[in-house]
Amino acid sequence: MRIHDALSGLLLALLAVAILVTVSQYPPIPGQNVGPSAFPGVVAILLLGCSLLLIWRGIRGERMPLVVMGAWTRSTRHAINFLLVIASLLFYIFCSEFFGFIITGTLILAILFYVLGVRPVLILPVAIVSTLVIHLIFYKFLRVPLPWGLLQGLHW
Repeated sequence: MRIHDALSGLLLALLAVAILVTVSQYPPIPGQNVGPSAFPGVVAILLLGCSLLLIWRGIRGERMPLVVMGAWTRSTRHAINFLLVIASLLFYIFCSEFFGFIITGTLILAILFYVLGVRPVLILPVAIVSTLVIHLIFYKFLRVPLPWGLLQGLHW
């Protein structure tokens, strides 16, 4: 699938503006020069700059339709894989609070590995180890609390 550069740039510019509006409402941290809005604000400004360049490039460039569908969109297998990824994200959004990150992440990875043709003997070990490593990075190093869900009593 190919999307015209001007349209892509416009969508990214809208995203950048939405991020800037959101982070402008973050409260400052007393006694610190850099607050929680600093990093996302810088990234949003860079995104806005790049999106404006993309819009300019799209307007100056070749004339083409706004969206050209790729060959994969006519493939049933590829369309199912695409929809499965979207369904996995929705499953995580709606079920991770109840089941917890570890159970939800492992289940999603195992299903995606199975559908995408990973060797069966590797599916469960890789899904479990990957989920635990991701959880460790977020929980211990980045200090981002992920939902525990059914494993509420388990903390490392």
